Amino acid sequence: MFPIRDDNPQVLVPYATFGIIAVNVAAWIFVQGFGSEPMLSSSVCRLGLIPGELLGAFPAGTRIQLGPASFCELGATSAWHTVISSMFMHGGWFHIIGNMWFLWIFGDNVEDSMGHGRFVVFYLLCGIAAAALQVATNVESPIPMVGASGAIGGVMGAYVLLYPRVHVHLLLVFGFYVTTIAVPAFFMLGYWFLVQVISGVSSLGGPGGGVAFWAHIGGFAAGAILVLLFRNPELLRRHPFYGWKKRKAPSRSWHRIKR
Repeated sequence: MFPIRDDNPQVLVPYATFGIIAVNVAAWIFVQGFGSEPMLSSSVCRLGLIPGELLGAFPAGTRIQLGPASFCELGATSAWHTVISSMFMHGGWFHIIGNMWFLWIFGDNVEDSMGHGRFVVFYLLCGIAAAALQVATNVESPIPMVGASGAIGGVMGAYVLLYPRVHVHLLLVFGFYVTTIAVPAFFMLGYWFLVQVISGVSSLGGPGGGVAFWAHIGGFAAGAILVLLFRNPELLRRHPFYGWKKRKAPSRSWHRIKR
């Protein structure tokens, strides 16, 4: 299931969401060279979060093989900055496009609920929580973790608490058969979270690598909790689809901004 749009109108112009997407795209272009080598491997080594390096599990000068002809040298400098920088690094075109699409679908309305500045802080805190849980599940992992999906998981966790009944339109592909369906946000995001939990539990004790399921889980849970502190009741009162009870008509303070 891949979301293509939601039936949730914007109240504010989502400047913060635009800005976060722009920073990710700029990093992909200027730091990661559109995913070309050697810039991709170098950026993942320098700016990706490596749990074992972050917690000092490897002595200085330790080398790990990242690809057929690329290596990361660990322990040379402090790695704490990678908790933030890893949120803006990606591993490939599908990785960044998928993450930015999810952020665009769900980020604008979460920003509606708290305002621009609060949303940026909320987003970063969700990313930090996501990284913390992923590190905790494999403290000696030498595998670099990159991507915005943990922080975006937090956005999705907030969205399902704020707008559970809003319909999300999904693209479904069954072989050659392609169709779309619309389901409530609590169904789509609840299913997504359940898949992450099942996959995360299955990955425990494994070698690591691949999808950071526990980062998704940690981000989602953090977002569902932090939104209770970051939401602005005054802004939410202007939103026609907040909560379980939908108003029959938009309030006078609402206007639709075309996407």
